[in-house]
Amino acid sequence: MPLLSVAIITFNEEKNIARCLESVKKVADEIVVVDSLSADKTKSICQSFGVRFIEQPFLGYIEQKNFALAQTRNDFVLSLDADEAMSPELETSILQEKQKGFVYDAYSMNRRSWYCDKWIWHGNWYPDRKIRLLNKYQGQWSGTNPHDRIEMKGGSVVQHLKGDILHYTYYSIDEHIRQGNKFSGIAADAMFQKGVRSSWIKICWNPFYAFVSCYIIKLGLLDGFYGYIIAKQTAYQTFLKYIKLMQLQRNIKKQAASPINPPAVPITPASKERI
Repeated sequence: MPLLSVAIITFNEEKNIARCLESVKKVADEIVVVDSLSADKTKSICQSFGVRFIEQPFLGYIEQKNFALAQTRNDFVLSLDADEAMSPELETSILQEKQKGFVYDAYSMNRRSWYCDKWIWHGNWYPDRKIRLLNKYQGQWSGTNPHDRIEMKGGSVVQHLKGDILHYTYYSIDEHIRQGNKFSGIAADAMFQKGVRSSWIKICWNPFYAFVSCYIIKLGLLDGFYGYIIAKQTAYQTFLKYIKLMQLQRNIKKQAASPINPPAVPITPASKERI
């Protein structure tokens, strides 16, 4: 039976990490935690579980997760965030695949999010299918920060598992708003570096479509009050992302228009007198 590593990245996750580690104990032969120099009790909690704890200044979401992937000692790796945990059904599914010898290159699973005080079952947040268990030689983390995803090599075979990753997202609406502002800035920077550009059409249209898609097309309205809040925040975060991207573009244009050295002022007899 093949061995399975679990890779987790952390930063000040004392309120979440124990739940995550507890959920993977039965499936993991090795647990690697890569921590971005936490200032809370994250390190001591992880050490109480006997994990391999590695401290690494934050490299970026995608880069940090690929670093964690590279630290694992086994071919097959389950990658989780500190605010995630496995449902009992997903634990059973992974144990069954482990007993079979992990015959596929990667495994996907649904992710179910806990928001404030309820599970979200619709909109952009469910089923939110993710590849999280993979042969690390057949795939790696990719995407655009902070929205990372595992990308497999061509020809890889992916099997979907029963059970959910349980994602404990935001404990308050204020927390969601603060994180949305932070993530929109990270996304704008990453998009700019990739050559993506904003426009007035994108600023006006993309947030509107984000709301309609999340709330109406994907039935976020069935999640009631919080379904509406999530859809509105999704639209607002989209708006922030594109206006921040436009601001980056405007800054670059200003820099290009401004000469490095201002033109010399010709010295005339009158100006000599002033000097």
